[in-house]
Amino acid sequence: MKKILLFALISLAFLGCKKDEEEEDKATSPILTFVSISSNEAVSYENDLKVVFSYEDFQGDIGEEDPDVLTLWVKDARLDAADYYHVPPMTPENQELHIKGNYEVSLNTLFLLGNGAAETTKFTIQLRDRAGNVSNIIETTPVTILP
Repeated sequence: MKKILLFALISLAFLGCKKDEEEEDKATSPILTFVSISSNEAVSYENDLKVVFSYEDFQGDIGEEDPDVLTLWVKDARLDAADYYHVPPMTPENQELHIKGNYEVSLNTLFLLGNGAAETTKFTIQLRDRAGNVSNIIETTPVTILP
């Protein structure tokens, strides 16, 4: 009986450690949530769209001082490659703070891929923090691009 009880306790200890490690990994990556997009329509080469998303990061290491470091990527579902954006630091360097807030990104001017009628697309957004942790991927509501 003692052997069974000892085995059960050891098993619970290992299971508890694994769960803690998974929760810690999740807590080190920024968490994004889609909030809004400024319009569901855009005229090709004319309208700029703004996307707002909320972020939460337990280390507060979102953003970079160097404007050449691009840590936010936004991918148009119609294209193969993403557009990259600079995000300024949300906290001072070497400060570990739990931060939450909203961030607004102005998307590059949209365009039609072909010569035809309107096209509909969505955008996926992802963020990398200073430690190299990558956020979850969020998706906007559909946007129609008009000629």
